[in-house]
Amino acid sequence: MKPATRKTRRWTSYLPVISFILLLAVCWEAATTFFNIPHYIIPKLSAVLRSVCDNAAVLGKHFAVTLGEALLGLAVSVLFGTLSAIWIDVSGLARKTVYPLIVASQTIPIIALSPIMVMWFGYEIGSKIAVVVLFTFFPIAMNTADGFRSADREIGELMQSMGARKWDLFLKWKIPSALPAFFTGLKMAAAISVGGATLGEWLGGERGLGMYTKRAANMLRGDDVFAGVLLLSLMGIVLFVASQALERMMLAHRRAAKS
Repeated sequence: MKPATRKTRRWTSYLPVISFILLLAVCWEAATTFFNIPHYIIPKLSAVLRSVCDNAAVLGKHFAVTLGEALLGLAVSVLFGTLSAIWIDVSGLARKTVYPLIVASQTIPIIALSPIMVMWFGYEIGSKIAVVVLFTFFPIAMNTADGFRSADREIGELMQSMGARKWDLFLKWKIPSALPAFFTGLKMAAAISVGGATLGEWLGGERGLGMYTKRAANMLRGDDVFAGVLLLSLMGIVLFVASQALERMMLAHRRAAKS
């Protein structure tokens, strides 16, 4: 298939989603106008978009703060989540103790742990990063650990019979086998990292879209609240799409190496 044809098909696949979003936008504007819904409950979409344009400079600064918190927290989760997955894979003791503890930790509501992060790290960026890590560590660590465990044993045994060392087995067998599962966890984590950063800002801080929406809600500025929420949604989508693009690039490189 030609590259141009492949790109055309890819863009065509987005048409149903774009059409549905446009339909929702029309219904939103029509419903708020027809039913005369108070602006502090559900503002008109046109008012939300106007708020984005009128406050673009301020929103841009808050957007950059929240994005930075989400990316830093995500980077910490990728580092420690991957290291934890490697530890679980190479150590039978860790597999029997650490793995169940990580799973059990998900029974604790993250929102209940978030104030503790503020107590430990204060109201600066550290507490926001810590809350993002609470949200994003689990999907990365667990998916990567499961990816290591699902590696084809026959391939590993074949490589061992050919004299492959442990390091070679890890680099050329375990890691390639775990990549699809790792990226599944990364995409999940990228999407929810924005929620973690927002929650951290709600708990305390002076900057970020979370704090912006909280202040707007206190003043019953529905258009400003929805403008902030709209940008947070776009941020989550952008991070997810970026993770998806990285996955395509890495897995395409892996397929090319195989061929």
